[in-house]
Amino acid sequence: MGDRPVAVLAMHADLVEQIFPGPVLARLLRSVDCDPGATFTDLDTAPGQLADAEILLTGWGCPRLDASVLARAPRLRAAIHAAGSVKGHSTPELFAAGVAVSSAVAVNARPVAEFTVASIVFATRRVFRYAAEYRDGAPRQGYPRGEDSGLYGLTVGVVGASRIGRLVLQMLADHDVELLVHDPYLDEAQATALGAALVDMDTLCRRSDVVSVHAPELPETYRMIDDRRLRLLRDGAIVINTARGGLVDTDALTEHCMAGRIDAVLDVTDPEPLPPGHPLLSLPNVLVTPHLAGTRGRELRRFGEFAVDEVERFLSGEPLSGRVDPQALSRLA
Repeated sequence: MGDRPVAVLAMHADLVEQIFPGPVLARLLRSVDCDPGATFTDLDTAPGQLADAEILLTGWGCPRLDASVLARAPRLRAAIHAAGSVKGHSTPELFAAGVAVSSAVAVNARPVAEFTVASIVFATRRVFRYAAEYRDGAPRQGYPRGEDSGLYGLTVGVVGASRIGRLVLQMLADHDVELLVHDPYLDEAQATALGAALVDMDTLCRRSDVVSVHAPELPETYRMIDDRRLRLLRDGAIVINTARGGLVDTDALTEHCMAGRIDAVLDVTDPEPLPPGHPLLSLPNVLVTPHLAGTRGRELRRFGEFAVDEVERFLSGEPLSGRVDPQALSRLA
């Protein structure tokens, strides 16, 4: 290693090339010494460079950065996460040691919001139900009168004004829909600025044609969409969940979907994955996807670009754009 700061990668080795493709890696190596082949996912496989590391570039597979890791990395000053949530690896010891923690959660928000809005458009057109019927031999649909489909004029309720929730609201602003939002940390002025009316959770369920869930999974949000609230939804309403499976009572949702009263798009479930043969996997009015709404494939490069930007900001003494506030960590996704 040379005179530049040392950075070490803490993530699955097979992700490095996707997150840091050639041009992105070249940018990184202009600022730090880093061996892209020396990654680790547990302390037993940590490279010797960890002892000199000032920066950890973390990602999926990063171990918990506790006292044992810090003892092996006495010079560590920053942990920059080239992914979303840092809850799996950030510890009180890490923050207490004065290590700056940054997350690319804002980068991950856009593909999830795009997936959510696409799901809302498809679900309100009853695409999944009609596709299943067509696959099973039903004739092509013409222009049936009185059809309960289409996004125009509907009310969409967004649960949680998270980064993703806010993007969803912004993306729906031009779709001629009424927007509602529920978030205990939001005030009416902030909701108005997002183009939505601030309402309590029960009112959101009563008034919404589509309920899109974007809250963090906390003890107080566990199964917040329970049977009582599902019963508040009108017949034909749609539940979209791209947040965490535990926010929705799976058994209750299954009953309502099996009855044909509610449609659903679920990128996350509780349990995850659902067991083989679970009714939600075969219902024509439900689409279950395997937790794929977030950053994937070609989009992973955005994580690397974010991480290199943060490294450059950190080394030049500028504020980190994705810095994590430890006081807010408990209510983040």
